[in-house]
Amino acid sequence: MRAEKERAEPVRGVDLIGVPLDLGAGRRGVDMGPSAFRVTGLAGRIRALGFDVRDRGNVAVPNPEGLDPGDPTKRYIGPITAACRQVADLTFEAASAGRIPICLGGDHSLAAGSIAGVARALRARREQLAVVWVDAHADMNTPGTSPSGNVHGMPLAACLGQEPAELVALGGGASVEPEHVALVGIRNLDEREKGLVGRSGVRAYTMSHIDRRGIGPIVEELLSVFAGMTGGIHLSLDLDGLDPEVAPGVGTPVRGGLSYREAHLLCETVAGSGRLVGMDVAELNPTLDVRNHSAEVGAELILSALGQRIL
Repeated sequence: MRAEKERAEPVRGVDLIGVPLDLGAGRRGVDMGPSAFRVTGLAGRIRALGFDVRDRGNVAVPNPEGLDPGDPTKRYIGPITAACRQVADLTFEAASAGRIPICLGGDHSLAAGSIAGVARALRARREQLAVVWVDAHADMNTPGTSPSGNVHGMPLAACLGQEPAELVALGGGASVEPEHVALVGIRNLDEREKGLVGRSGVRAYTMSHIDRRGIGPIVEELLSVFAGMTGGIHLSLDLDGLDPEVAPGVGTPVRGGLSYREAHLLCETVAGSGRLVGMDVAELNPTLDVRNHSAEVGAELILSALGQRIL
């Protein structure tokens, strides 16, 4: 009887979405991130966990050569928005069908699209989305506060309904409420951004908090809070949230990040909640990596978030 029940359980689905976007970053190379993830055999490894996997290929992103960056406070915002609109449509389609979209980046601007799409799917069934944002940076600058104008420092602000307006429009306004967002692992914020985070209402866990309390209790706490407020969790993982010794292949490394085991425990705990509805792994730059090591780490974290267990 038990075997019959196990056979009757539906196979869960995963959609892999490549986002070769480097227009939001300050240096080239992250556009090759999706290919580096695929080289690890990611799709087959996810299938081995029992998932039905569809690789949706890459969204179309133009090369910056020959493009006019436009407004210097939000460089390349036009083509970034166009790419994120494609991402939003694909994540909406996947999440609406009960599949888990996993976006392979590419710079973190992509999250403005991925979260907008998943949030739209949850709103259609009258649920709200929670976001766990793992990053060395808060990504809450706006065109008015960014010192560089690089849009990969702005996607969370867009998800919260602030700016850039072009990315906010992808979600028809705020894709997620501040009280449903947790920043985990932040440790490198400019002075103006510190004020933005403090006033925003998001839950912010710096590396100092993690050092004092431990990653396990923090993640269990925030997941417990979100369980009563939201219909699912989107995990948006910037590889620079990890320590550079663990994931060197990123464009903006900051020492003192999550250890290998801390990152896995975070993903394992999210998997254990059974509430993962979407995921991004962003900012992989193979030109700065060592023998595709960071891509392998990212692939392993995806597997942990999908339920791969030690025992």
